Amino acid sequence: MDNFPPGFAHYPHYFDASQQNALILAVKSGVEQAPFFVPRMPRTGTPMSVVLSNFGALGWVSDKDKGYRYDPVHPTTGKPWPAMPELLLDLWDNVTGYEAQPECCLINWYKDGAKMGAHIDNDEQDTRAPVVSVSLGDPAMFRMGGPKRGGPTQGLKLFSGDVVVMAGESRFCYHSVSKVFYGESALVPRGGRINLTLRRVALP
Repeated sequence: MDNFPPGFAHYPHYFDASQQNALILAVKSGVEQAPFFVPRMPRTGTPMSVVLSNFGALGWVSDKDKGYRYDPVHPTTGKPWPAMPELLLDLWDNVTGYEAQPECCLINWYKDGAKMGAHIDNDEQDTRAPVVSVSLGDPAMFRMGGPKRGGPTQGLKLFSGDVVVMAGESRFCYHSVSKVFYGESALVPRGGRINLTLRRVALP
């Protein structure tokens, strides 16, 4: 895409309405096993504005004492995360062609007013693997910067069913969600945006 780093790809409306509904049902089922929780910033313990859960063998978690990490069990229940839906595994194969499958899918729920600050996904051993993101529910303004924090950014409004892939150079660029257009979609029960982020953690 113009003005976006090499390796960045946007697939508008990749998932149709019925597939979006299927993914929302999978999320509802998944969080019955692994309830949403509030991640906290390392060292300060400041709560993030999103709540999250995970699919897969590993789940991304964060707290004051141990910081960012991947863990095979839920931080509150101590139970394994729910299995990753086949729709997401098929997506990974179709848009990445990567040699190994994802081990983690973050389920981020952006409620009214929630944002995500600029960051790079670099808690994984296998940073060669792409990161794949699925948007469901309310639209969001996604912003992509460069490899250094604080530089100029490019904006892209993501709609329900859209998929973004960050591979190559874009995998190591700062990105954020600056705004959620709350109330523009009725897909998510109780409102907001669900973002599903697929990641490969360990080296193949």
